[in-house]
Parts: sequence; structure tokens; C-alpha cells
Amino acid sequence: MLDAVFFNSKQNSLDLLDQTLLPGEIVTVRCFDEEQVADAIVSMKVRGAPAIGVAAAYGIALGLLNKANHQTSVADALNRVCKLLAGTRPTAVNLFWAIERVKKLVDQSAGNDFMAVAATALQEADRIKAQDIEMCRSIGRFGAEFLLDGQTWLTHCNAGALATAGYGTALGVFRAAKEQGKKFSVFIDETRPLLQGSRLTAWELLQENIDATLICDNMAGSLIRDGRVHGVVVGADRITSKGFVANKIGTYPLAVMAKYHGVPFYVAAPVSTFDLSLSYGDEIAIEERNHDELRFIGDKQTAPADIKVYNPAFDVTPPELITAIFTDRGVIRPIYKETIPAVIGAAEVFK
Repeated sequence: MLDAVFFNSKQNSLDLLDQTLLPGEIVTVRCFDEEQVADAIVSMKVRGAPAIGVAAAYGIALGLLNKANHQTSVADALNRVCKLLAGTRPTAVNLFWAIERVKKLVDQSAGNDFMAVAATALQEADRIKAQDIEMCRSIGRFGAEFLLDGQTWLTHCNAGALATAGYGTALGVFRAAKEQGKKFSVFIDETRPLLQGSRLTAWELLQENIDATLICDNMAGSLIRDGRVHGVVVGADRITSKGFVANKIGTYPLAVMAKYHGVPFYVAAPVSTFDLSLSYGDEIAIEERNHDELRFIGDKQTAPADIKVYNPAFDVTPPELITAIFTDRGVIRPIYKETIPAVIGAAEVFK
């Protein structure tokens, strides 16, 4: 199983598979402190809501091991490190969930021995990673029940092993279906502007020997109209208490087209992606990224340097367009405020 986020205990480093270079190069980035982890998250060397949560958890441990932070108290160093990591990307709630989980445990230890509290943080980061893998396996099993032999599904962006601790949410559904012996195929949106579909999802599905076909983003509607898509499944970066889903830009129009043509539209996400402190989509902070992501593809300029650009990284899909949400604790449908807490256990979710 692919391990894109790995703590190297011999080096006291966080080793990340650099996703900005895939599929052309397979390069490991080695982070020795919280600053390098934060940079890896911002630059999207590591990406995907669960994966950046796991990376941030390890980043806290590295921050406490970093001797540059030992000129102050553990509490002050912890607060600074957590603030740095929390400021990297605003939309994915898993980031804040993981940071709060590690910070709470370290705070409870109430010690000022940096090595001891770093060990506590590292153990919790290991638990978060292991639990994410198990959650994704459960998501995959629940979702695979909806994928029938001979069907073709479509997915957007990358919600696979690269975006998680190693198994995947949306792609976990395909992995689980393959493990069950089902025969199926997958259309992959390229996912502009950073091409996470063509660069990452296509690469992952080839590694898994899953029958996959790459399409341009603007081809999806025609395929759905022509009856060539039997289901759509995507991941999520944040889900509100009423079932509004923030995911990679381009998700919303897919959901509209699927609804119009009567094709099921599914979301796959662990409980750590739910934010019950929010109700509606307009409450979700949407990250806007560097404008050159649209002016360039890689190093090649494809638009005038002075053209104005709007580059939100995510959009929001309302619950009435979503057939079901696959979680590690079960399938949520219909998606109402009452059914989400009933399935995921409201008391355990980031509030």
C-alpha cells in the first residue's frame, strides 16, 4: 500500500512523497522541523484533507523536537507551532482536527520536558495515521456495496492513497470493490488547474491495475448525458452539519449534471472531515490560491501575465444534490442535520 506520509524514526524526519512532481518523478521530501512541514502543505507537496492532517500532527512532534523552539516553555512553543501549521490551508477541517487532537493531549501531559512531550505528540500522530487507514478501509467497504459489476463511475481530483494516510476515500471505494472481485471501470477528470486527476489519480489507478480512462474536465457532462457514467464519487475537505460539502473546484457542476441526468452522486469522507460547528456552505472558508496556477501549466505560460485571475481551490455542493455520504461509520442518506450526528457520533467530531 502506498505510504505518502512516513515518519522516519532514524532521521527524526517526516518523509513525504512530493506530489507536485508526480507522475514524472518519484521524489521524497524530508522535513526536519515544523517550518518545512508547513511549507510542504502550502506548496502542496503533501495534499488531500486527511493527509495534511496527518502531516500536521507529525509537524507538531517535529516542532517540539526542534531545539530552536527550546528557548521558551513547552506551552509557548506548542502554541507557536500549532498556529503556524493551522495557518497553512483554511478549508480542510482535518488539518484543524488533527492539530487540536495532538495539542489537547500534549496540554494534558502538563510537562516542560520537550523530549517527553514530543514523544507524546509522535505517538498520537502515529495513532491518527493508523486510524485514518482503518477509517478509509471502512469507507471503501461501505461505498463498494453501491458499485455494481460492469458499471463505470467517474471521480474528480484525487481522493486516494496520496490524499490520505494510505488507502483513500473515493479511490478507497474502487480499491475495496476490486478486492471484492468486481469488474468495473473509472473515468478520471483531469482536474484543472493543478491536474490532480491526470497526474495523481491516473497514476494511482494504474498502480492498482484498475481500468481507468482520463478525460478533460469539460467532457464529463457529455459522458453523463450519454449514459456512460453510472455513478460519481468524490472526496471532501469539509462537510457541515447540514450536509454541505466543500471539495475541489469543479465538484459542484458535476453534482448538478449528475442530478439532472439521474446519476447517483456520492461523497466519501471520514468522520474527521465533518465540522458540526457549521451549518451552511457559505460559512466555509474557501481558499484562493496563487493566480499563476491558472496562467501556467507547470513551467509553460498559457495565459497573459497581466490577465486578472480568480482561482478558488474549492466549491460547495449542497445536500440536495448528494445521493449519499460514505463514512467509516456507515452510509448517510438522506443528508439532514439529524442523520449526520446520528451516524458519525456528534460528541466525537470537531466542534
